Amino acid sequence: MPGLTFSVESAEAIPFAAAPTIAFRLRVVNPNASHAIQSVALRCQILIEASRRHYQAGERENLRDLFGEPDRWSQTLRSLLWTHASVTVPSFSGTVACELGVPCTFDFNVGAAKYFHAIQAEDVPLCFQFSGTIFYETADGTLQIDQIDWNKEARFRLPSKIWREMMDHYYPNSAWLRLRRDAFERLYEYKRRRGIATWEEAIESLLPLEKEAAS
Repeated sequence: MPGLTFSVESAEAIPFAAAPTIAFRLRVVNPNASHAIQSVALRCQILIEASRRHYQAGERENLRDLFGEPDRWSQTLRSLLWTHASVTVPSFSGTVACELGVPCTFDFNVGAAKYFHAIQAEDVPLCFQFSGTIFYETADGTLQIDQIDWNKEARFRLPSKIWREMMDHYYPNSAWLRLRRDAFERLYEYKRRRGIATWEEAIESLLPLEKEAAS
């Protein structure tokens, strides 16, 4: 049976996709030349391995929302599930490269978005965990089906600037925040009652009240 191996060679943001998307270039290798791979229905779970990098002071401050106080990070700093993605790998014999598109969100209720936004420099360590189904042809022409071993992984360090520049391109000077429905209705009523033109002005008008309450 084919013992496929996987690696991630590079990553780049797709500039004109329907939503922010990072394309990872995967390299798939089939060491068993006697088996011609017809296709692979490849699934991938991507983890952010947060404990595999050091953090600047500003990054530690921004990550309190995810991991708590930095002096407790030895207990709380852990890998985060970023997302799931899939791709159909075309037919090949020895090796092939394909593109794995990963849609990205700028919703700050999502832990991965909070993490990427907090990172100011260097790279983000990722772990790609693969699964799926292999359709291949043996030396005698018989079509076979096999499953990808559960322990197939690849690691890649994603430059943080790729994510930041992509979000700046898709959402220039903007961010997304999802509110609970009742909180939105209260904010909408506040905005409407005072004749405030934009949501930014409504929120900014409340910030001085928050500052006074904290002082």
